[in-house]
Amino acid sequence: MAALAHSQARRSKLPLRAALVASLVGGLVVSTAADAQGIIRDAETEALIREYAKPIFRAAGLGSQNIQIHIVNDRNFNAFVVDGHNMFVHAGTLMIAETPNQVIGVIAHETGHITGGHLARLRNQVSKAKSTAIMLQILGLAAMAGGVLAGAPGAGQIGMGAAMGGTDAAMRTLLSYRQTEESSADQAAMLFLNATKQSGRGMLETFEVLANKLRGIQGINPYLMTHPLPQTRITQLRELVVSSPYYENTDPPELQFRHDLVRAKLSGFLDKPEIACNRYPATDTSLAAVYARAIATYRQSGVQEAMPMLDQLIAAQPNWPYFHETKGKFLFESGRGAEAIPPLRKAVELSPNEPLIQVMFAQALLGTEDDRYLDEAIRNLRAALARENTSAMGYRQIASAYARKADLANAAGAKKNFMGQASLASAEAYFYEGRLSLAKQQAKRAQIGLVNGTPNWIRAQDILAFELPQH
Repeated sequence: MAALAHSQARRSKLPLRAALVASLVGGLVVSTAADAQGIIRDAETEALIREYAKPIFRAAGLGSQNIQIHIVNDRNFNAFVVDGHNMFVHAGTLMIAETPNQVIGVIAHETGHITGGHLARLRNQVSKAKSTAIMLQILGLAAMAGGVLAGAPGAGQIGMGAAMGGTDAAMRTLLSYRQTEESSADQAAMLFLNATKQSGRGMLETFEVLANKLRGIQGINPYLMTHPLPQTRITQLRELVVSSPYYENTDPPELQFRHDLVRAKLSGFLDKPEIACNRYPATDTSLAAVYARAIATYRQSGVQEAMPMLDQLIAAQPNWPYFHETKGKFLFESGRGAEAIPPLRKAVELSPNEPLIQVMFAQALLGTEDDRYLDEAIRNLRAALARENTSAMGYRQIASAYARKADLANAAGAKKNFMGQASLASAEAYFYEGRLSLAKQQAKRAQIGLVNGTPNWIRAQDILAFELPQH
Protein backbone atom coordinates (compact mmCIF):
# COMPACT_ATOMS: atom_id res chain seq x y z
CA MET A 1 0.00 0.00 0.00
CA ALA A 2 1.49 3.27 -1.09
CA ALA A 3 -0.14 5.37 1.59
CA LEU A 4 -3.36 4.85 3.47
CA ALA A 5 -3.32 8.42 4.66
CA HIS A 6 -4.79 11.80 4.00
CA SER A 7 -3.55 13.29 0.74
CA GLN A 8 -1.72 16.45 1.72
CA ALA A 9 -2.27 18.08 -1.66
CA ARG A 10 -5.97 17.27 -1.80
CA ARG A 11 -7.33 17.38 1.76
CA SER A 12 -8.67 20.91 1.96
CA LYS A 13 -12.03 21.42 3.65
CA LEU A 14 -14.88 22.26 1.35
CA PRO A 15 -16.29 25.79 1.65
CA LEU A 16 -19.88 26.31 2.74
CA ARG A 17 -21.28 26.39 -0.77
CA ALA A 18 -19.52 23.16 -1.73
CA ALA A 19 -20.54 21.57 1.56
CA LEU A 20 -24.15 22.45 0.85
CA VAL A 21 -24.04 20.91 -2.59
CA ALA A 22 -22.21 17.86 -1.26
CA SER A 23 -24.86 17.31 1.37
CA LEU A 24 -27.61 17.43 -1.23
CA VAL A 25 -26.25 16.12 -4.49
CA GLY A 26 -26.40 12.41 -5.00
CA GLY A 27 -26.01 11.46 -1.35
CA LEU A 28 -27.43 8.08 -0.35
CA VAL A 29 -27.10 9.26 3.21
CA VAL A 30 -27.02 12.95 3.93
CA SER A 31 -23.80 14.07 5.55
CA THR A 32 -22.14 17.46 5.31
CA ALA A 33 -18.92 17.17 3.35
CA ALA A 34 -17.41 19.91 5.51
CA ASP A 35 -17.17 17.36 8.30
CA ALA A 36 -14.98 15.08 6.21
CA GLN A 37 -11.43 14.70 7.49
CA GLY A 38 -9.55 14.37 4.25
CA ILE A 39 -9.06 12.14 1.25
CA ILE A 40 -7.52 8.69 1.65
CA ARG A 41 -5.07 7.44 -0.95
CA ASP A 42 -4.49 3.72 -1.22
CA ALA A 43 -3.58 1.77 -4.35
CA GLU A 44 -5.48 -1.40 -3.46
CA THR A 45 -8.67 0.38 -2.48
CA GLU A 46 -8.60 2.69 -5.49
CA ALA A 47 -8.00 -0.24 -7.86
CA LEU A 48 -11.03 -2.03 -6.44
CA ILE A 49 -13.24 1.05 -6.73
CA ARG A 50 -12.14 1.51 -10.35
CA GLU A 51 -13.04 -2.12 -11.01
CA TYR A 52 -16.51 -1.51 -9.59
CA ALA A 53 -17.06 1.73 -11.48
CA LYS A 54 -15.61 1.06 -14.91
CA PRO A 55 -18.52 -1.04 -16.32
CA ILE A 56 -21.09 1.36 -14.85
CA PHE A 57 -19.41 4.43 -16.34
CA ARG A 58 -19.12 2.68 -19.70
CA ALA A 59 -22.81 1.73 -19.65
CA ALA A 60 -23.69 5.32 -18.79
CA GLY A 61 -21.68 6.67 -21.72
CA LEU A 62 -19.10 8.19 -19.38
CA GLY A 63 -16.21 5.85 -20.15
CA SER A 64 -14.14 8.62 -21.70
CA GLN A 65 -14.96 11.28 -19.11
CA ASN A 66 -12.12 10.38 -16.72
CA ILE A 67 -14.34 10.56 -13.64
CA GLN A 68 -12.24 10.40 -10.48
CA ILE A 69 -13.49 8.54 -7.41
CA HIS A 70 -12.12 9.87 -4.13
CA ILE A 71 -12.26 7.99 -0.83
CA VAL A 72 -13.27 10.22 2.07
CA ASN A 73 -11.92 9.46 5.54
CA ASP A 74 -15.33 9.15 7.13
CA ARG A 75 -16.86 6.02 8.65
CA ASN A 76 -20.43 7.03 7.76
CA PHE A 77 -22.12 5.22 4.88
CA ASN A 78 -22.30 7.89 2.18
CA ALA A 79 -21.41 8.81 -1.37
CA PHE A 80 -21.98 11.98 -3.35
CA VAL A 81 -21.01 13.88 -6.47
CA VAL A 82 -20.35 17.62 -6.63
CA ASP A 83 -19.68 17.92 -10.35
CA GLY A 84 -19.54 15.76 -13.44
CA HIS A 85 -15.93 14.69 -12.91
CA ASN A 86 -15.55 13.79 -9.23
CA MET A 87 -17.35 11.22 -7.13
CA PHE A 88 -16.73 10.85 -3.39
CA VAL A 89 -17.24 7.57 -1.54
CA HIS A 90 -16.85 7.42 2.22
CA ALA A 91 -14.50 4.77 3.59
CA GLY A 92 -17.44 3.76 5.78
CA THR A 93 -19.35 2.71 2.67
CA LEU A 94 -16.68 0.14 1.87
CA MET A 95 -16.33 -0.93 5.49
CA ILE A 96 -20.07 -1.43 6.02
CA ALA A 97 -21.03 -2.92 2.66
CA GLU A 98 -20.82 -6.70 2.86
CA THR A 99 -20.69 -7.35 -0.88
CA PRO A 100 -19.22 -5.65 -3.95
CA ASN A 101 -22.73 -5.43 -5.40
CA GLN A 102 -23.81 -3.12 -2.58
CA VAL A 103 -21.03 -0.66 -3.40
CA ILE A 104 -21.61 -1.01 -7.13
CA GLY A 105 -25.26 -0.06 -6.52
CA VAL A 106 -24.11 3.08 -4.73
CA ILE A 107 -21.83 4.01 -7.62
CA ALA A 108 -24.61 3.33 -10.14
CA HIS A 109 -26.96 5.63 -8.20
CA GLU A 110 -24.42 8.45 -8.08
CA THR A 111 -23.73 7.98 -11.79
CA GLY A 112 -27.46 8.47 -12.34
CA HIS A 113 -27.13 11.95 -10.84
CA ILE A 114 -24.32 12.79 -13.28
CA THR A 115 -26.09 11.54 -16.40
CA GLY A 116 -29.40 13.07 -15.30
CA GLY A 117 -27.95 16.56 -15.24
CA HIS A 118 -29.10 16.89 -11.63
CA LEU A 119 -26.04 18.83 -10.53
CA ALA A 120 -26.57 21.89 -12.72
CA ARG A 121 -30.30 21.95 -12.03
CA LEU A 122 -29.74 21.60 -8.30
CA ARG A 123 -27.31 24.52 -8.29
CA ASN A 124 -30.01 26.60 -9.93
CA GLN A 125 -32.48 25.54 -7.22
CA VAL A 126 -29.97 26.24 -4.47
CA SER A 127 -29.22 29.68 -5.90
CA LYS A 128 -32.87 30.54 -5.34
CA ALA A 129 -32.55 29.70 -1.66
CA LYS A 130 -30.73 32.91 -0.82
CA SER A 131 -31.68 33.01 2.84
CA THR A 132 -28.90 32.02 5.21
CA ALA A 133 -31.59 30.47 7.40
CA ILE A 134 -32.52 28.07 4.60
CA MET A 135 -28.90 27.11 4.09
CA LEU A 136 -28.52 26.48 7.81
CA GLN A 137 -31.69 24.42 7.87
CA ILE A 138 -30.47 22.18 5.05
CA LEU A 139 -27.12 21.64 6.73
CA GLY A 140 -28.85 20.97 10.04
CA LEU A 141 -30.96 18.26 8.47
CA ALA A 142 -27.86 16.84 6.81
CA ALA A 143 -26.08 16.63 10.15
CA MET A 144 -29.14 15.07 11.76
CA ALA A 145 -29.81 12.40 9.16
CA GLY A 146 -26.16 11.58 8.64
CA GLY A 147 -25.52 11.30 12.37
CA VAL A 148 -28.49 9.08 13.08
CA LEU A 149 -27.66 6.78 10.18
CA ALA A 150 -24.14 6.45 11.53
CA GLY A 151 -25.49 5.71 15.01
CA ALA A 152 -24.16 8.91 16.58
CA PRO A 153 -25.88 9.54 19.94
CA GLY A 154 -27.74 12.84 20.13
CA ALA A 155 -27.18 13.62 16.46
CA GLY A 156 -30.89 14.04 15.81
CA GLN A 157 -31.31 16.65 18.52
CA ILE A 158 -28.22 18.59 17.41
CA GLY A 159 -29.33 18.67 13.80
CA MET A 160 -32.89 19.58 14.71
CA GLY A 161 -31.68 22.64 16.57
CA ALA A 162 -29.97 23.94 13.45
CA ALA A 163 -32.82 22.96 11.19
CA MET A 164 -35.52 24.79 13.15
CA GLY A 165 -34.20 28.18 12.08
CA GLY A 166 -35.13 27.93 8.41
CA THR A 167 -38.07 28.95 6.31
CA ASP A 168 -40.39 25.95 6.04
CA ALA A 169 -42.08 26.79 2.74
CA ALA A 170 -38.83 27.39 0.86
CA MET A 171 -37.34 24.25 2.33
CA ARG A 172 -40.31 22.20 1.15
CA THR A 173 -39.87 23.51 -2.39
CA LEU A 174 -36.15 22.85 -2.54
CA LEU A 175 -36.15 19.44 -0.92
CA SER A 176 -39.24 18.13 -2.67
CA TYR A 177 -37.37 18.90 -5.89
CA ARG A 178 -34.52 16.80 -4.50
CA GLN A 179 -36.79 13.83 -3.90
CA THR A 180 -37.68 13.62 -7.60
CA GLU A 181 -34.01 13.59 -8.53
CA GLU A 182 -33.29 10.73 -6.12
CA SER A 183 -35.99 8.54 -7.67
CA SER A 184 -34.69 9.39 -11.14
CA ALA A 185 -31.17 8.37 -10.09
CA ASP A 186 -32.53 5.04 -8.81
CA GLN A 187 -34.09 4.33 -12.20
CA ALA A 188 -30.92 5.28 -14.06
CA ALA A 189 -28.89 3.05 -11.73
CA MET A 190 -31.02 0.07 -12.66
CA LEU A 191 -30.52 0.79 -16.35
CA PHE A 192 -26.75 0.75 -15.85
CA LEU A 193 -26.86 -2.41 -13.72
CA ASN A 194 -29.02 -4.21 -16.28
CA ALA A 195 -26.73 -3.10 -19.10
CA THR A 196 -23.79 -4.67 -17.26
CA LYS A 197 -25.79 -7.80 -16.30
CA GLN A 198 -25.50 -7.05 -12.59
CA SER A 199 -28.16 -7.39 -9.95
CA GLY A 200 -29.77 -4.44 -8.21
CA ARG A 201 -30.12 -6.55 -5.07
CA GLY A 202 -27.18 -4.83 -3.37
CA MET A 203 -28.64 -1.38 -3.94
CA LEU A 204 -32.00 -2.56 -2.61
CA GLU A 205 -30.39 -4.11 0.46
CA THR A 206 -28.50 -0.90 1.16
CA PHE A 207 -31.58 1.29 0.86
CA GLU A 208 -33.64 -1.05 3.03
CA VAL A 209 -31.08 -0.79 5.84
CA LEU A 210 -30.93 2.99 5.53
CA ALA A 211 -34.72 3.27 5.41
CA ASN A 212 -35.05 1.25 8.61
CA LYS A 213 -32.62 3.57 10.36
CA LEU A 214 -34.37 6.67 9.05
CA ARG A 215 -37.60 5.49 10.65
CA GLY A 216 -35.91 6.02 14.00
CA ILE A 217 -35.74 9.78 13.43
CA GLN A 218 -38.77 11.18 15.21
CA GLY A 219 -40.68 14.39 14.64
CA ILE A 220 -39.44 15.31 11.17
CA ASN A 221 -41.81 16.23 8.40
CA PRO A 222 -41.15 13.67 5.63
CA TYR A 223 -40.77 16.48 3.10
CA LEU A 224 -37.69 17.60 4.99
CA MET A 225 -35.84 14.44 4.03
CA THR A 226 -33.40 14.80 1.17
CA HIS A 227 -34.58 11.47 -0.15
CA PRO A 228 -38.14 10.42 -0.98
CA LEU A 229 -40.31 8.83 1.71
CA PRO A 230 -38.33 5.70 2.60
CA GLN A 231 -41.12 3.15 2.09
CA THR A 232 -42.29 4.76 -1.14
CA ARG A 233 -38.80 4.75 -2.53
CA ILE A 234 -38.10 1.20 -1.38
CA THR A 235 -41.32 -0.06 -2.96
CA GLN A 236 -40.52 1.58 -6.29
CA LEU A 237 -36.96 0.33 -6.24
CA ARG A 238 -37.96 -3.21 -5.26
CA GLU A 239 -40.22 -3.44 -8.29
CA LEU A 240 -37.38 -2.41 -10.58
CA VAL A 241 -34.85 -4.72 -8.94
CA VAL A 242 -36.97 -7.87 -8.72
CA SER A 243 -38.17 -7.54 -12.32
CA SER A 244 -34.59 -7.46 -13.64
CA PRO A 245 -33.47 -10.60 -15.49
CA TYR A 246 -30.20 -10.34 -13.55
CA TYR A 247 -31.75 -10.23 -10.08
CA GLU A 248 -30.24 -13.57 -9.03
CA ASN A 249 -26.75 -12.75 -10.32
CA THR A 250 -24.06 -12.67 -7.65
CA ASP A 251 -20.56 -11.22 -7.40
CA PRO A 252 -17.66 -13.32 -8.73
CA PRO A 253 -15.78 -15.02 -5.85
CA GLU A 254 -12.51 -13.27 -6.73
CA LEU A 255 -14.22 -9.86 -6.52
CA GLN A 256 -15.75 -10.76 -3.15
CA PHE A 257 -12.29 -11.83 -1.97
CA ARG A 258 -10.83 -8.44 -2.94
CA HIS A 259 -13.75 -6.66 -1.29
CA ASP A 260 -13.15 -8.56 1.94
CA LEU A 261 -9.46 -7.65 1.86
CA VAL A 262 -10.17 -3.94 1.42
CA ARG A 263 -12.75 -3.94 4.22
CA ALA A 264 -10.20 -5.60 6.49
CA LYS A 265 -7.45 -3.21 5.46
CA LEU A 266 -9.58 -0.14 6.12
CA SER A 267 -10.57 -1.50 9.52
CA GLY A 268 -6.94 -2.22 10.37
CA PHE A 269 -5.87 1.33 9.51
CA LEU A 270 -8.90 3.42 10.47
CA ASP A 271 -10.35 1.63 13.49
CA LYS A 272 -8.59 1.59 16.82
CA PRO A 273 -6.33 -1.51 16.86
CA GLU A 274 -8.34 -3.18 19.59
CA ILE A 275 -11.56 -2.65 17.67
CA ALA A 276 -10.05 -4.08 14.49
CA CYS A 277 -8.78 -7.13 16.40
CA ASN A 278 -12.20 -7.66 17.98
CA ARG A 279 -13.85 -7.40 14.58
CA TYR A 280 -11.34 -9.88 13.15
CA PRO A 281 -10.49 -12.17 16.12
CA ALA A 282 -7.68 -14.72 16.12
CA THR A 283 -10.27 -17.46 15.66
CA ASP A 284 -10.95 -16.06 12.17
CA THR A 285 -8.23 -17.58 9.99
CA SER A 286 -9.34 -16.01 6.70
CA LEU A 287 -6.74 -13.99 4.82
CA ALA A 288 -8.85 -10.87 5.27
CA ALA A 289 -8.82 -11.34 9.06
CA VAL A 290 -5.06 -11.94 9.11
CA TYR A 291 -4.64 -8.77 7.01
CA ALA A 292 -6.63 -6.68 9.47
CA ARG A 293 -4.77 -8.09 12.47
CA ALA A 294 -1.37 -7.57 10.82
CA ILE A 295 -2.13 -3.89 10.22
CA ALA A 296 -3.63 -3.37 13.68
CA THR A 297 -0.67 -5.14 15.28
CA TYR A 298 1.78 -2.94 13.36
CA ARG A 299 0.01 0.19 14.55
CA GLN A 300 -0.10 -1.03 18.13
CA SER A 301 3.16 -2.96 18.58
CA GLY A 302 5.41 -2.28 15.61
CA VAL A 303 6.74 -3.99 12.53
CA GLN A 304 8.48 -6.91 14.24
CA GLU A 305 5.26 -8.25 15.72
CA ALA A 306 3.34 -7.74 12.47
CA MET A 307 5.91 -9.34 10.17
CA PRO A 308 4.97 -13.02 10.74
CA MET A 309 1.38 -12.29 9.71
CA LEU A 310 2.50 -10.41 6.60
CA ASP A 311 4.79 -13.29 5.64
CA GLN A 312 1.85 -15.65 6.14
CA LEU A 313 -0.23 -13.57 3.74
CA ILE A 314 2.55 -13.46 1.13
CA ALA A 315 3.06 -17.24 1.39
CA ALA A 316 -0.66 -17.78 0.80
CA GLN A 317 -0.94 -15.28 -2.09
CA PRO A 318 2.58 -14.63 -3.43
CA ASN A 319 1.29 -12.79 -6.51
CA TRP A 320 -0.93 -10.33 -4.65
CA PRO A 321 1.02 -7.05 -4.95
CA TYR A 322 -0.61 -5.28 -2.03
CA PHE A 323 0.69 -7.76 0.58
CA HIS A 324 4.23 -7.04 -0.64
CA GLU A 325 3.44 -3.33 -0.69
CA THR A 326 2.18 -3.39 2.89
CA LYS A 327 5.26 -5.23 4.08
CA GLY A 328 7.52 -2.74 2.32
CA LYS A 329 5.56 0.18 3.70
CA PHE A 330 5.86 -1.05 7.28
CA LEU A 331 9.60 -1.65 6.93
CA PHE A 332 10.17 1.73 5.28
CA GLU A 333 8.16 3.59 7.93
CA SER A 334 10.12 1.76 10.64
CA GLY A 335 13.45 3.08 9.40
CA ARG A 336 14.42 -0.16 7.65
CA GLY A 337 14.53 1.29 4.15
CA ALA A 338 17.03 -1.15 2.66
CA GLU A 339 14.86 -4.08 3.79
CA ALA A 340 11.80 -2.39 2.30
CA ILE A 341 13.26 -2.39 -1.23
CA PRO A 342 12.75 -6.08 -2.16
CA PRO A 343 9.04 -6.26 -1.21
CA LEU A 344 8.33 -2.88 -2.81
CA ARG A 345 10.20 -3.87 -5.96
CA LYS A 346 8.09 -7.04 -6.07
CA ALA A 347 4.91 -5.01 -5.59
CA VAL A 348 5.88 -2.79 -8.55
CA GLU A 349 6.62 -5.84 -10.70
CA LEU A 350 3.21 -7.31 -9.90
CA SER A 351 1.34 -4.02 -10.37
CA PRO A 352 3.36 -1.94 -12.85
CA ASN A 353 0.58 0.62 -13.36
CA GLU A 354 0.17 1.76 -9.75
CA PRO A 355 1.76 5.20 -9.33
CA LEU A 356 1.28 5.26 -5.56
CA ILE A 357 3.39 2.12 -5.18
CA GLN A 358 6.00 3.38 -7.63
CA VAL A 359 6.42 6.60 -5.65
CA MET A 360 6.84 4.72 -2.38
CA PHE A 361 9.36 2.37 -3.98
CA ALA A 362 11.34 5.36 -5.25
CA GLN A 363 11.23 6.90 -1.78
CA ALA A 364 12.72 3.76 -0.33
CA LEU A 365 15.43 3.68 -3.00
CA LEU A 366 16.35 7.33 -2.43
CA GLY A 367 16.18 6.88 1.33
CA THR A 368 19.15 4.53 1.25
CA GLU A 369 21.32 7.40 -0.11
CA ASP A 370 22.95 4.79 -2.33
CA ASP A 371 23.64 6.50 -5.66
CA ARG A 372 23.40 3.18 -7.48
CA TYR A 373 19.63 3.41 -7.01
CA LEU A 374 19.21 6.90 -8.48
CA ASP A 375 18.38 5.88 -12.05
CA GLU A 376 15.93 3.19 -10.92
CA ALA A 377 14.21 5.70 -8.65
CA ILE A 378 13.94 8.26 -11.46
CA ARG A 379 12.52 5.65 -13.87
CA ASN A 380 9.80 4.72 -11.40
CA LEU A 381 8.99 8.33 -10.59
CA ARG A 382 8.74 9.24 -14.26
CA ALA A 383 6.40 6.31 -14.83
CA ALA A 384 4.29 7.32 -11.81
CA LEU A 385 4.07 10.96 -12.88
CA ALA A 386 3.11 9.95 -16.42
CA ARG A 387 0.01 8.30 -14.94
CA GLU A 388 -0.69 10.78 -12.14
CA ASN A 389 0.77 14.13 -13.12
CA THR A 390 -0.57 16.04 -10.11
CA SER A 391 1.37 14.11 -7.46
CA ALA A 392 3.24 16.66 -5.37
CA MET A 393 5.02 13.85 -3.54
CA GLY A 394 6.18 12.34 -6.82
CA TYR A 395 7.57 15.67 -8.02
CA ARG A 396 9.28 16.29 -4.70
CA GLN A 397 11.01 12.91 -4.82
CA ILE A 398 12.18 13.29 -8.41
CA ALA A 399 13.45 16.80 -7.60
CA SER A 400 15.59 15.26 -4.87
CA ALA A 401 16.87 12.61 -7.27
CA TYR A 402 17.80 15.15 -9.95
CA ALA A 403 19.54 17.34 -7.37
CA ARG A 404 21.71 14.39 -6.36
CA LYS A 405 22.40 13.63 -10.01
CA ALA A 406 23.52 17.25 -10.40
CA ASP A 407 25.91 16.91 -7.45
CA LEU A 408 27.40 13.75 -8.95
CA ALA A 409 27.77 15.39 -12.36
CA ASN A 410 29.48 18.43 -10.83
CA ALA A 411 31.83 16.24 -8.83
CA ALA A 412 32.77 14.34 -11.96
CA GLY A 413 33.22 17.49 -13.99
CA ALA A 414 30.46 16.41 -16.39
CA LYS A 415 28.64 18.98 -18.49
CA LYS A 416 25.18 17.57 -17.82
CA ASN A 417 23.01 20.05 -15.97
CA PHE A 418 20.36 18.37 -13.87
CA MET A 419 19.57 21.40 -11.72
CA GLY A 420 17.10 22.77 -14.25
CA GLN A 421 15.14 19.52 -14.05
CA ALA A 422 15.40 19.52 -10.25
CA SER A 423 14.09 23.09 -10.01
CA LEU A 424 11.25 22.38 -12.44
CA ALA A 425 10.20 19.32 -10.42
CA SER A 426 10.26 21.43 -7.25
CA ALA A 427 8.12 24.02 -9.02
CA GLU A 428 5.60 21.32 -9.94
CA ALA A 429 5.53 20.06 -6.36
CA TYR A 430 4.82 23.52 -4.97
CA PHE A 431 2.28 24.17 -7.72
CA TYR A 432 0.20 21.09 -6.87
CA GLU A 433 0.47 21.87 -3.18
CA GLY A 434 -1.13 25.22 -3.93
CA ARG A 435 1.97 27.23 -2.96
CA LEU A 436 2.04 29.37 -6.07
CA SER A 437 4.63 31.92 -4.98
CA LEU A 438 7.23 29.24 -4.24
CA ALA A 439 6.29 27.41 -7.45
CA LYS A 440 7.08 30.53 -9.48
CA GLN A 441 10.39 31.02 -7.71
CA GLN A 442 11.46 27.50 -8.62
CA ALA A 443 10.14 27.84 -12.20
CA LYS A 444 12.25 30.94 -12.67
CA ARG A 445 15.33 29.09 -11.41
CA ALA A 446 14.48 26.14 -13.67
CA GLN A 447 14.50 28.27 -16.81
CA ILE A 448 18.08 29.31 -16.12
CA GLY A 449 19.18 25.68 -16.51
CA LEU A 450 16.80 24.67 -19.29
CA VAL A 451 17.09 25.22 -23.02
CA ASN A 452 14.77 27.98 -24.22
CA GLY A 453 11.78 26.61 -26.12
CA THR A 454 12.06 23.00 -24.96
CA PRO A 455 8.98 21.32 -23.41
CA ASN A 456 10.42 21.65 -19.90
CA TRP A 457 11.23 25.34 -20.40
CA ILE A 458 7.70 25.95 -21.72
CA ARG A 459 6.22 24.14 -18.70
CA ALA A 460 8.22 26.42 -16.40
CA GLN A 461 6.88 29.39 -18.36
CA ASP A 462 3.32 28.09 -17.91
CA ILE A 463 3.82 28.06 -14.13
CA LEU A 464 5.26 31.58 -14.20
CA ALA A 465 2.28 32.83 -16.22
CA PHE A 466 -0.37 31.10 -14.10
CA GLU A 467 -2.70 33.30 -12.08
CA LEU A 468 -5.45 32.19 -9.76
CA PRO A 469 -8.91 32.91 -11.19
CA GLN A 470 -10.61 35.98 -9.77
CA HIS A 471 -14.00 35.46 -8.08
